Amino acid sequence: MNYNIIIALILVLLSAGLAGKATKTDNPVKTVDSVDLSRYLGVWYQQAFFPARFQKADCGKVVTAEYSLDKKGKINVTNTCYSDPEGKVIRKQAKAKAWTVDPSNSKLKVMFFWPFKGDYWIVKLDQKNYSYTVVSDPHREYLWILSRSKIMDKKTFDEIVNFLGTNGWDLSRLVVTAPIN
Repeated sequence: MNYNIIIALILVLLSAGLAGKATKTDNPVKTVDSVDLSRYLGVWYQQAFFPARFQKADCGKVVTAEYSLDKKGKINVTNTCYSDPEGKVIRKQAKAKAWTVDPSNSKLKVMFFWPFKGDYWIVKLDQKNYSYTVVSDPHREYLWILSRSKIMDKKTFDEIVNFLGTNGWDLSRLVVTAPIN
């Protein structure tokens, strides 16, 4: 087998993938100005998200993301899908490490297993109360709307969805996972 052909095919596939991502540079993803990590830590409840190969649409009745600091200053991440609406029976759990990559603390890297890491960009945040956050990546492939409570009020949810639509996210991919009142 000719290894030059294989390498050429890999390069073509990588180029095609990068070219698709490059088309969104006219409307780059912006993060919030600053994040106080001590206020950001704790439990967040998923309200809506973009399904991905690592998190399917039927993950659970309640989905949480919990963040805490370890002794080295890295962030422990525990994502949990619960099979019951009370959030007591664990269906699936994933643990990771995260760390900030910019002085604003709004851009992080997350690694669930070495050597693969992903972008975790905080693109919207209730700066006053830290009651909700919106997390994505620089290519708008992933998205999570999280809140401190299991139920988000409709006015806040609609404001977030409007922000996302105005700023280039494909809302046809959005799956609502928690009650909106």
